Amino acid sequence: MSHVKKTLFYVLLVTIAMTVIVPVLYLTTISFSSTIETYDYPKQMIPSLKHDLRVSWDDENNWYLVERKNTKNEYEDLYISSKFDRISKYLEDYLNVVKSEEKLEADFIEARTSGEAVYLTYYKTVFRNFTKFFSVFSGADKALANSIQAAILTILISMSFGGSVGYALARTSIKGKDAIGVASLIVRMFPVVSISVPMAILLIRYGMFDTMIGLAIIYSIPNIGLTAWITRSIFLGINKELEEASYVFGANKLQTFTKITFPLVLPAFAASSMYAFITAWNDTAVSLLLTDRNQTLALLIYKSIGGSASINYSAAGAIILILPALIFTFLLKNYINKMWG
Repeated sequence: MSHVKKTLFYVLLVTIAMTVIVPVLYLTTISFSSTIETYDYPKQMIPSLKHDLRVSWDDENNWYLVERKNTKNEYEDLYISSKFDRISKYLEDYLNVVKSEEKLEADFIEARTSGEAVYLTYYKTVFRNFTKFFSVFSGADKALANSIQAAILTILISMSFGGSVGYALARTSIKGKDAIGVASLIVRMFPVVSISVPMAILLIRYGMFDTMIGLAIIYSIPNIGLTAWITRSIFLGINKELEEASYVFGANKLQTFTKITFPLVLPAFAASSMYAFITAWNDTAVSLLLTDRNQTLALLIYKSIGGSASINYSAAGAIILILPALIFTFLLKNYINKMWG
């Protein structure tokens, strides 16, 4: 019976892993695919780094016929032209292959002189979709900067206010502090979108609509309560005698907090900052309501899906959006492990 349970557990674990890994792998493949490869069927799960081409010369029409080997290992018609500038632009736009006119002429001339097809292998410019994302989608660089700014401001606001509330609830004897702690956590029950609608009026009144500080304030509302709740439990676990010993040796309250208390509570701040960062970084609904010209990267990618631009550029933007969250979480994982194991 125990073997059956263990088998079922591993089957469930693999199923969950595949539901996460396969979509991410497919997204990564699309982000590195050229425009032609994006619509290949069947689709490769591992991105290709090169294209195999067959070039032949048509004497009757005086043009080159360029064919490409597809995923079925069959050559299909790709482009017909006698102008190397047009062929060069087509290869760059649709295959992510950057070749000069002179290089193409040198490679293709044998097909014209010999009358036989020439087989060529051209390697792609690997990160072209990522650079094209910033040129195809106007304001993508500004949107990335806005997302970074909103995330940093959200972390600072959440940590400052939430940490202060958590310290006050743990170290003071004010009446009703348990109710205050629970009330601060209840705020997370409400969707941020529902909070942002009435807050939009206040942001407009105080000139913070369509600004990153306004977005950060909205993002921080649910995270302040969570930060207070997490830090409060950690502050309660810190022995007061350590702080009292610091006072005995002549340290003031600020020195005691920065040198004794804060290093011990740092894992709680790390965990809270991770939640705050993810809230601000991945949001689209709130930024859609509270921004106009200063949109965030997540919102820009959301709007780009289904647009006229190729989906591989949107996929590249999605990878750009994912990477900072992965890096930020990886940098904080050691602190989080210290708190939760």
